[in-house]
Amino acid sequence: MNKKIYRIGQGIHTKDGKVVKNNASTEYDLTEKTITPMGGFPHYGEVNNDYVMLKGCVMGPKKRVITLRKSLLVHTKRKALEKITLKFIDTSSKFGHGRFQSAADKAAFMGQLKKDRIKEETTAAQ
Repeated sequence: MNKKIYRIGQGIHTKDGKVVKNNASTEYDLTEKTITPMGGFPHYGEVNNDYVMLKGCVMGPKKRVITLRKSLLVHTKRKALEKITLKFIDTSSKFGHGRFQSAADKAAFMGQLKKDRIKEETTAAQ
């Protein structure tokens, strides 16, 4: 099972006293977003710890512990030697037909909703 490692990322951590959640941005996509898709991963939830992004899939349950080791053979194919550059990490919802990458994108597209308007009116009345 030859797996290519796309990214080894940090989870949610603190830096200089601030909580850093920006672990899904790339050189091409500079938007601040977490690796967890909107609504969480199906049957897993949110990713808060460090993670490894692999190409392809890993058989078994979602929380399967996998062991990675260095390859015993020296890979010489062009596919194995090419440098990996991630351009975009999809963080849309994995339930249904997710279109938005973040809650801010969704709010900008949908505009003001009735529930938001009612919430503002109740806070303004108090």
